Amino acid sequence: MVAGFLQLQQARATLRCGQSGLGKSTMVNTLFKSKMCKSTIPGLGVPTPQTLQLQSVTHVIEESGVKLKLTVTDTPGFGDQINNDKCWDPILGYISEQYEKYLQEEILITRQRHIPDTRVHCCVYFVPPTGHCLRPLDIEFLQRLCRTVNVVPVIARADSLTIEEREAFRHRIQENLKTHGIEVYPQKCFDEDINDKILNSKIRERIPFAVVGADREHIVNGRCVLGRKTKWGIIEVENMAHCEFPLLRDLLIRSHLQDLKDITHNVHYENYRIFRLNESHVLPRGPGWVNLAPAPASIPAPAGPQASPRPPKVCWWAKDNSDEEC
Repeated sequence: MVAGFLQLQQARATLRCGQSGLGKSTMVNTLFKSKMCKSTIPGLGVPTPQTLQLQSVTHVIEESGVKLKLTVTDTPGFGDQINNDKCWDPILGYISEQYEKYLQEEILITRQRHIPDTRVHCCVYFVPPTGHCLRPLDIEFLQRLCRTVNVVPVIARADSLTIEEREAFRHRIQENLKTHGIEVYPQKCFDEDINDKILNSKIRERIPFAVVGADREHIVNGRCVLGRKTKWGIIEVENMAHCEFPLLRDLLIRSHLQDLKDITHNVHYENYRIFRLNESHVLPRGPGWVNLAPAPASIPAPAGPQASPRPPKVCWWAKDNSDEEC
């Protein structure tokens, strides 16, 4: 990332979406090897949220003199109700709200040298291990979500499926994503060179990653490993023969860390910024800001089927429906 003697502050925000009981909190703790999130076990007197409530926690991770300020936002209550109509609105509204905060700071005449960045750079979407295909709720939400943020789907609690069931489930999900025009990260249209194309093609073949979370260590053949103990043995989290957690970890915090931030800033945020500035039709006024109209609760999705991916400079959210670049 950087030389060991440098000490950098990097801001990073991650959103995790999925139904309750899929191991989201455990997965985050496993990913960063720290107690960032507390999991709630049903039946222990903890009330189940009746509505979707977003909860954020910030943690600073330091390794070899490099500091990473990480904010993880959970979505307890998502998809847990009988009527899940528009249950994604609070999530999309939260993402737009972070873009709006950054935009309000950016348009100041005397703005800060380093604008506080609370934008969501990645959403890890947990798919229930049903073994069938994506649910209508998953499809409806992912179609909207992939237009505003980088989405990385994962198969939660993959140890509940056999290897054959897991592969068949993965292929069905890939077909669902292709059929419904859902572009998950890494997107094909943003491969810059042949090396990126080769690496990202291998990643796209394995998406959604089949993952297992664990926060306890066990002794296996004299080695201390992180895993889950069952009647049949120990599922090693970092063993590729057991699950694909190492692929997810490398994607999020090693090989594609900066790329996630770049696409968020140059594509998703840029689309939001162009939409808002075109919507305002107001020239700079006042001592130090641009008067923008109130931000909408969520950005309206384009009418009709989802448009095909375009180069980063194209306005996806512009009101005019022309195909001209901005």
